[in-house]
Amino acid sequence: MKNLKIAIQKSGRLNEKSVQLLKNCGLDFENYKSSLITTVSNFNLEILFLRDDDIPGYVEEGIADLGIVGENVIDETEAKVAYLQRLGFGKCTLKLAIPKDSSIQDLKDLNGKSIATSYPVILKNFLTEYNIKADVQEISGSVEIAPGLGLSDAICDIVSTGGTLKSNGLKPFADVRTSEAILIGRDGLEENEILCELLQRIKSVLRAKETKYVVLNVEKSNLPLITELLHGVKSPTVVPLAEEGWVAVHTVISEDDFWGKINRLKSAGAQGIVVMPIEKIIL
Repeated sequence: MKNLKIAIQKSGRLNEKSVQLLKNCGLDFENYKSSLITTVSNFNLEILFLRDDDIPGYVEEGIADLGIVGENVIDETEAKVAYLQRLGFGKCTLKLAIPKDSSIQDLKDLNGKSIATSYPVILKNFLTEYNIKADVQEISGSVEIAPGLGLSDAICDIVSTGGTLKSNGLKPFADVRTSEAILIGRDGLEENEILCELLQRIKSVLRAKETKYVVLNVEKSNLPLITELLHGVKSPTVVPLAEEGWVAVHTVISEDDFWGKINRLKSAGAQGIVVMPIEKIIL
């Protein structure tokens, strides 16, 4: 069976988590930092390590079959690729930011202003949507210093924590778009057997990351109250304890849901609650 090729970021904020995701899917590969391409030894997959800006184009042209890249890069390159799976990491926001002492107070105040950005396509689409006519200055890197150098009145850049903006005397002004890492594919690949297997593995890893394995003890008389709160994948597993009239309940639950129900579980008689991570969940 012919190997598929997946392109991921060689370095940058998505690299480490992309590599970790693939390894969590049981893929065995080495020396990824010393080569632009490596072969997975236990799966029909080759991994290409590229600049993130190049990934959508490589996938669109069929040089790579798959790619892991941020939504913002896909939009900026305007590549025609299929969205296969949101991956839940690399979350950030493309924001407009202005100097702290700026007189700009509303989006309409951007009319006639200069905005520096590394994302001119996304920014121009945003400005068109709001009927704003501004001068878009394309800059590669270090966009946040442009207002301080007198190059622009505002910037449009990726913001994760806001620390870089603050250190350069800027403040967030408006959100342009949110972004996260996406698994993309070339057209016509959706029914590929290797892809289907890889997607199953990825989904099982992502599902497990959001879910916890819970074990608790409860008197048998209170069991209906507990099972009403904890449904599990299909239903909870109930095991009798050595002490007469008590059972252990084993189930899975989303971590957010668990914290919302913890007090209700305790009120229903749950004791000795143990919460454990899950490696994978395959439905």
